[in-house]
Amino acid sequence: MAPNIKSAATVAAASCCIVGGGPAGLMLGYLLARKGIDVTVLEKHRDFLRDFRGDTIHPSTLDIIWQLGFLDEFLALPHQRAEKLYGEINGKETTLADFSHLPTQCKFIAFMPQWDFLNFIASKAAQLPNFRLIHNAQVVSLLENKCQVSGVLAEVNGETQHFAADLVVGCDGRNSIVREQAGMEIRRYGAPRDVLWLKVHKRPGDPQWSMGHRGPKKNFIMIDRGDYWQCGYSIPKDSLDTLKAQGIAPFLDLLTEVSPFERPRLAEDIHSWDDVRLLVIRIDRLKEWAKPGLLCIGDAAHAMSPIGGVGVNLAIQDAVATANIITEPLKARRLTLRHLKRIQRRRTFPTWATQALQIMISKAGQKKRTRPPSRMEAWLRGRKFIPFLFGRLIGVGFYREIPKL
Repeated sequence: MAPNIKSAATVAAASCCIVGGGPAGLMLGYLLARKGIDVTVLEKHRDFLRDFRGDTIHPSTLDIIWQLGFLDEFLALPHQRAEKLYGEINGKETTLADFSHLPTQCKFIAFMPQWDFLNFIASKAAQLPNFRLIHNAQVVSLLENKCQVSGVLAEVNGETQHFAADLVVGCDGRNSIVREQAGMEIRRYGAPRDVLWLKVHKRPGDPQWSMGHRGPKKNFIMIDRGDYWQCGYSIPKDSLDTLKAQGIAPFLDLLTEVSPFERPRLAEDIHSWDDVRLLVIRIDRLKEWAKPGLLCIGDAAHAMSPIGGVGVNLAIQDAVATANIITEPLKARRLTLRHLKRIQRRRTFPTWATQALQIMISKAGQKKRTRPPSRMEAWLRGRKFIPFLFGRLIGVGFYREIPKL
């Protein structure tokens, strides 16, 4: 950690400085500002426009938006809905998850570009007088006073600025500068595969498909984005360089084997490797989420696999739990490490359970089947409650957080 730097330009202190304007950061900032706490959110990019971010808004998150009083306005934004998730198993289409029986206001997943979701939350927060969102703000280091984090040093449009705060919250993703600067220990659980993202423009007559996995040989993910399909192709970890060395044509052959699209159509949208984006899958979590004056939540505390698309929603749940726990002590200027550790204790089980399930699914997908399904597996596949169970785990998760308004 850097010492307090007096030469930096000083900005009026905020009670909470949030690093990262993603789902967790903006939701936490809104909830705290709504309670009258001064909040500054530092976002390193000039806007929220980035492709292939988590775009699933699950029923649990839609419930939070409903509780905040914005659901109808939010659902007026362009989005697609999925009441069920489908997959192809042994060549047959199967319902993987069914949300129709969830105890929520919305019994579907909403697919919406993340920048629209973030702009919506940011617009609501901007109506609060004690909320500031600063773009082009790259955090350089943490500031410390008497063994406690007291703010951050950031480059804002090329100018060095000092942001003092009673609490710094790292919401800056899986490559968090906050947790790096704080020297927080990360427990890594690995992942056997990565994902290549690409776009295929929609055409009349395309299959009705909201989200799911297709292809009997390798996972091929299709997400309906309105005028195009967002497609994900699963590859072995660290194998992209080998694929690139073979050229784009053999890659299109591989896609043709597992996707519902003919090769000439794929070639129209995928001209080179510049049209393909790598998502490095990572599953990890911090041993300790907090230090005096500092807390990490969302991907900064626990990176998730894209399985189930639950990362955004876990981050939102983290933000709600954080606001519920710290609002009163933060307002009273009596926030301690004990309050911050309470957040980790509350959010550890849903984080651990979700990651354990993702790891189990990942490992199961790598095993080559050498014998027919066991009687137990065959029996489970035939149970009608299984899609509803997975609908509950994906749509709501292992634990729900309700904002204290």
